[in-house]
Amino acid sequence: MAADHVQYAAQVPADTLVYLSEPQVGMPPKRGTRGRLRTRLQGLSGERPHEVRALAQHPQIAWQRVQVRLTERGWLTADFAVQRVWTVAAGQRPRAEWLVIRRHSEGDCSYTLLNAPTDTPQACLIVWSCRRYFTERTFEDAKTEIGWDEFQAQKYRAWEHHLALTAAALWFVAQTKLAWAQAYPRDPELARELAVEVLPALSTANVRELLKAVFPVPQLTLEQATDLVIRHLVNRARSTSSRLKSQVKPHDSS
Repeated sequence: MAADHVQYAAQVPADTLVYLSEPQVGMPPKRGTRGRLRTRLQGLSGERPHEVRALAQHPQIAWQRVQVRLTERGWLTADFAVQRVWTVAAGQRPRAEWLVIRRHSEGDCSYTLLNAPTDTPQACLIVWSCRRYFTERTFEDAKTEIGWDEFQAQKYRAWEHHLALTAAALWFVAQTKLAWAQAYPRDPELARELAVEVLPALSTANVRELLKAVFPVPQLTLEQATDLVIRHLVNRARSTSSRLKSQVKPHDSS
């Protein structure tokens, strides 16, 4: 998170230390004439950092109730607090960031640091801090619908190849969802009839079912299936034989 040109929103642990005002950081003066000169930046002011979970309990922090997103169970709401803070990484200058605290209905909190500009509206900061859900939803679709979690390999390049194919499939699904939404807008009359605010959008599972209908898997005859199994067993036997031959050490010629 050190690059200024990269905008980020990173969820951090509850014990992350932050400052409420910019701390003074520099090289402490050398005491005496012995020893090496100090080369690491250190805090020069007496201000102490705060854990982000302690800020969530501060009586002066301002909370606001926000509707996060519409789900199949209705609107998901949570309490949010936004605070300007400074963080100090080892050997670096203080970095001004935004801290967004989200208090869930169960009472637990999550904490997100953002490097958005100073004049960013709080509403935008809150929205950006909630984008992690969509990233995790994409990963879940990749595992449950596209088979990302079923891959096994011994070579890193094979894993990269499978990951690239998974990413390409996810991109195709995203394009299909967008094209479907533009070609077939959701009917507001049907939404009122079903007493819902918004009709559900096309899911990854829906796209998979459509592809299965467009590209059906050919059915093998009994003879074709038998031949396929025989060739598979023969190839396995050849692989075993090859591995056994490679384990045989050549005899010592001496």
